[in-house]
Amino acid sequence: MRGKILFAAALAAIAGASFATPRAALAHGQTVTMGGSYMAGTIVVRTRERHLYYVLGGGQAIRYPVGVGRAGMQWSGTSFISGKYIRPAWQAPASIRRDYRSGAAVVPGGSPSNPMGVAAMTLSGTEYAIHGTNAPGTIGGYVSHGCIRMFNEDITDLFHRVGVGTQVVVQ
Repeated sequence: MRGKILFAAALAAIAGASFATPRAALAHGQTVTMGGSYMAGTIVVRTRERHLYYVLGGGQAIRYPVGVGRAGMQWSGTSFISGKYIRPAWQAPASIRRDYRSGAAVVPGGSPSNPMGVAAMTLSGTEYAIHGTNAPGTIGGYVSHGCIRMFNEDITDLFHRVGVGTQVVVQ
């Protein structure tokens, strides 16, 4: 009898641990059908649609709403994720410092005024990143200096799905 009680307690502890493990909610992403010949694991940003797609394979992808570059600040091409950061500090690149001279040189991670939100993934060969935002009303618009903005819940979800080296295609 004692063995059965210990077994049941151990089983309950394991089950409880799986529910207690933090995992980002897929707040705004939805699984959709996606054409094209992208390999599973690729990130595709369709600027005109203002959506980011994480390709699952088999013609399926998770689609997230995003904010993209303003007119004259959009770009296209292929890159890859070169770094992943939780609660990153933000230092304005030269292009932003020219436009906003009065801003802080560095905004600490976790600050409500930090434009990177809860996480960021830098894109190789660019000054750009895919990142969260503390201004969720900007998602769905042409709002950035070239970065791809996501809801904080969505960047957290994507952050856990991809690694350094993931291909990113911006169209």
